[in-house]
Amino acid sequence: MALEGHTVRAAANRKTMRLTIAGQSYFIKQHGVTGWQEIVKNWLTFKRPIIGAMTEVRAIQSLENIGIATTPIAAYGIQGHCAASQRSFLLTEDLGDIESLEDICKSWQSQPASAEQRHAMLIAVAKLAKKFHAAGLCHRDFYLCHIALQKSASLTADTEFYLLDLHRVLQGVSPNGTAVRKDIAGLIFSCMDFGFTREDWQVFKAHYLPQSDDFWKRAFTRAHRLHGKFHSPKQQKKFKQQRDATDL
Repeated sequence: MALEGHTVRAAANRKTMRLTIAGQSYFIKQHGVTGWQEIVKNWLTFKRPIIGAMTEVRAIQSLENIGIATTPIAAYGIQGHCAASQRSFLLTEDLGDIESLEDICKSWQSQPASAEQRHAMLIAVAKLAKKFHAAGLCHRDFYLCHIALQKSASLTADTEFYLLDLHRVLQGVSPNGTAVRKDIAGLIFSCMDFGFTREDWQVFKAHYLPQSDDFWKRAFTRAHRLHGKFHSPKQQKKFKQQRDATDL
């Protein structure tokens, strides 16, 4: 917990840093004390509180079991037995020269992708989402920025991605339930500024889990609501404050 590095993200009682140990690059997530007030507030608003590093540790282990690539665990530790006063950390290996699908799609704003490129990406993401959700897992931040590949890899329908930032993952959820629908809504939302069409999403549906018409209607409705909230002045101000708190 005393390790220091370049701050990548800082939020509430959690900090993510990049650091070097014995010539090897790592990322560390340090979780401070949560406190009963924050735990109770989350439960009262029907949100499962994030308490320490073990949620992400278990999520990484689950992904390894079902064959989805993510950041390998180097070490983790937890101090304390009471949930409200625990401190913990997770140290993971740096995956090296990777890029997120968000970064790739941003380049499409100036050089629009062809329908074939968009379809290939959505098929590959659908395969990932199908395997992930069929295993009873839910990301809760299922956006393009958390799906990545090596820069040397080609983006095709068969690309195998890294799934990142697993500290909020839920396990044992229904593949057809609300939590998974919110994941898909998050994915749709994160694609909305990059030229994807309703026809493109039909390609995604064909390679994803079977879902009801109501599932897709609710997912698209939520995606549009998220998009409006994301671009609101209040949310943009919050994002600026978060960026100002980082070193990178």
